[in-house]
Amino acid sequence: MNRPWKTPRRRRPSSFAAALVGVFVAALLGPASSATAAAEPTLGTPAAMLDAALHCPGSFAHPDHEPVLLVHGTSSTGDESWGWGYAPALRDAGYDVCTVDLTNRSMGDIQESAEYVVRAVGRINSLTGRKVDVIGHSQGNMQIRWALKWWPSLQTKVDDAVFLANPGHGIGAGNLFCTAPCAPALHQFSVGSNFLAALNAGDETPGAVSYTNLYSLTDEAIVPVTTAPVSGAANVSMQSVCPGRTVTHFGFLYDSVAYGLVVDALSHSGTVDPGRLPFGKCLDVNLPGVTPSEATAATGVAAANMSAELLNAAKAWAEPSLRAYALS
Repeated sequence: MNRPWKTPRRRRPSSFAAALVGVFVAALLGPASSATAAAEPTLGTPAAMLDAALHCPGSFAHPDHEPVLLVHGTSSTGDESWGWGYAPALRDAGYDVCTVDLTNRSMGDIQESAEYVVRAVGRINSLTGRKVDVIGHSQGNMQIRWALKWWPSLQTKVDDAVFLANPGHGIGAGNLFCTAPCAPALHQFSVGSNFLAALNAGDETPGAVSYTNLYSLTDEAIVPVTTAPVSGAANVSMQSVCPGRTVTHFGFLYDSVAYGLVVDALSHSGTVDPGRLPFGKCLDVNLPGVTPSEATAATGVAAANMSAELLNAAKAWAEPSLRAYALS
């Protein structure tokens, strides 16, 4: 299979506080038209900026599957997270795949970057006339959940929402790093943040969306692991499927079993069912088309980019204020 792979750009961190960065790097490696939408929050980001961040195929050629939107995590881009693994693998499996680049490499206010997901889902649904399957990694799951919570019209436009390595109830590394000024997103996914309180108030899985949440007991970023499950979702630990398997935070982007569970969720009605995986699946390592050297290279790029963003992204002493719509 000839699938050329472009190595994402490495970004060089400054020399400031290398030891402090190491702590957090280790932890993370990891338009409205309906009556319902009329009452929803207005998107504050210009439509042209939102549209420019969405990358879809020139045509949607696979009507037998819902189109897929991939949402990246902290300090990354759509191509860096998905362009070497999930995107080509899903295309080869017969899916039309879109990615979105969240603003400021997803280091800024999650309330703002969630607008990119809102717009992307709406556009894909409008272009195809079909529901959208949305897959997130790490912080990208927060944007998905925020969008589905506060823009309820999206709940009728999304079929499956699949979360990989979801920090939806907070991670302690954020609290540690934000003892000094830190990026807005880090404040927001720190345990006890106002953002998380608003995100998780009430129904954590609203609407008729099929929610699948995949997590790992060996994910070094989602600590404590008890914060991983999402109420109302099909919560599946990787070790419950393959006892003893090691899947790291970034490893979700190339692990073969995680990918098999994702495809199972997308290709069947409802949420994932691990019992449908083929016998011997736990013997596979990487998802289709990803070599060990590619997985290693991508992990290195992610670590370098995380270091650069932790050092150089705009910082604040406190998390952004909640938007008015989230205060009700």
